[in-house]
Parts: sequence; structure tokens; C-alpha cells
Amino acid sequence: MVVLAVTITVTSLRRTGGPFFFDANEFLFGNCLGALAFGIMVGAAVRMRRRTDWHRRLMIGAMAAITGPGWGRLLPTPLLIPYGWEITNTLGMTFVVVGMIRDKRAIGAVHPAWWVALAAGIGWIVVGEVLAYTPWAIEVTRQVMEGYPGAARPMGAYLP
Repeated sequence: MVVLAVTITVTSLRRTGGPFFFDANEFLFGNCLGALAFGIMVGAAVRMRRRTDWHRRLMIGAMAAITGPGWGRLLPTPLLIPYGWEITNTLGMTFVVVGMIRDKRAIGAVHPAWWVALAAGIGWIVVGEVLAYTPWAIEVTRQVMEGYPGAARPMGAYLP
């Protein structure tokens, strides 16, 4: 899934420059880090499959990490420029927060796996944002798009 997500992200950037309502560099690095966060949480959940309390919560956290595209289709994302990326991806953490509230009500405390999932979910977004706007990442994005139709679009988010 991680390899496929990276491949689809690169293909989208090369064909169209990615979604016009996200910065191209943000889309490239954010998607790749989100997929990596998903893969790491799934890997951790599989290793802890005998500890079902951790397993199921980490799997929900992994799922929440990749719900950004779904939220992006439900929301009027072009109207959210320049914060569309952050909003659509952070909304996925709603699933984790609901799980935390459920645990607090049902067992009286928030399970530690929820904190791990929340930290991973918000962490990849923050790291992706910081990394995407470095000169190195902008140059990598340009190189990925160079020679393809997607290179014709502006690097930043825009309304067509």
C-alpha cells in the first residue's frame, strides 16, 4: 500500500501537477509521509495482534492517517486554499479523538494506543509541512515533475 501510494502520488504530479488546491511539494511529501505513517502503524498493530486492545486502536489510527483524500472530496477543498491540506488531513484524526472519548467514558481512561495514533497522525502532517517547504524538497518536486505535463502548473495551490 505504501509503495502504491507513492507511485500514484508521483503519477498524479507528473500527469496534472496534482490537485490544484494543494501546493505540489506539499502533496508530494505529505502524501508520502502519510502513507509511511499508515504503514508503520499497521506494522506495529500486526506485531501487537495478540494484544487486541493495542491492535485495534493502532489499526484505527492507521486508517485515520489515510482518510485525507476522502475528506478532501467531501469538503469544498478549493475554498480552503491555502489550508486545504492541513484541514483535510487533520480531520482524519476525528476517528482517534472519538475513540479516546469512547474509552474515557467506557473504561474511565484513555488507552495509551490512542495517544500513539494521535501523535503519529498529527506528527506526519507537521513533519510533512516542515519538510515540503525546504529548498531541497521544492527542488525534488520540480525534478519529479520535470518533462511531464504536470510541470506546467504553478507550484503553489491555485484556483483555475
